[in-house]
Amino acid sequence: MRKILIPTDFSENAMNAIRFAMELFKFDRSDFIVMHAFADEVYENTLEMERSFFEEYRDKMQNATERQLQKVVSEMLEISPNPNHKYNYLATFDTMVDACNDIANKENIDVIVMGTRGKTDDREITFGSQTLQVIKYVKCPVLAVPKGFEMDVMKNILFPTDYLIPYKGREVKLVNVLAKNFGAMIHVLHITGKKILAHRQEDNKTFLECSLDEDLCQFHTREGKDIATTINSMVSEESIDLLVMVNSRHSYMESLLVDSTIDTIGLHIKIPFLVLQNLPR
Repeated sequence: MRKILIPTDFSENAMNAIRFAMELFKFDRSDFIVMHAFADEVYENTLEMERSFFEEYRDKMQNATERQLQKVVSEMLEISPNPNHKYNYLATFDTMVDACNDIANKENIDVIVMGTRGKTDDREITFGSQTLQVIKYVKCPVLAVPKGFEMDVMKNILFPTDYLIPYKGREVKLVNVLAKNFGAMIHVLHITGKKILAHRQEDNKTFLECSLDEDLCQFHTREGKDIATTINSMVSEESIDLLVMVNSRHSYMESLLVDSTIDTIGLHIKIPFLVLQNLPR
């Protein structure tokens, strides 16, 4: 049973991510947990409120949130009455990051699916603040779905990697399962300024070769140091439907987050973005 956590702020972007997740995992026995963390809303709206009223307000927010989540689950059942799927909801008085981490650990979540942006929908940025915080700090794979993106036949997956860090078998398996479900090709891309791999890189590349279905995997090497430009070019050339990256120290993903060049990618890439965390859970 695959377990999928979907945080929602009840926006259309969030609902679009839900629809995408149901279609993406339509072949798998899956348990969907739709979650809303409402602590920030309560604290922001009760700055000058007495404690007794604060607790009353918190309880009312809990009840209102649960009613909204019930409506979301009802809509999910209408959209996809898939016998392979189970739909649950959870309203939690917590922050988004802490709630995602806690639920991911308790429920052994396989992937978190959310919109790239929420209610604010700032078109000048790739990720909303909540999505970016989850990507950076939650110890679970995160799949970010762009606004308005609709699931079609998945044919090509791009997996840029520097081969410098060991991969988590469970996370690589998730990518492999998605490729096999849709018959998609995984394009493993190494961007480098060197002609040969270090021993560590060779071992990690071998792990990928053994973990991914050889009939659904191609390995590419591109010379250069401009990660964002090279990824953008590959997305266009190979008609990529899903971008996969690993967020770990010394990885491509970390350099993009640290250097803020992830928005350079976002201006050109309008496809779902799966971030593998490669972190202990």
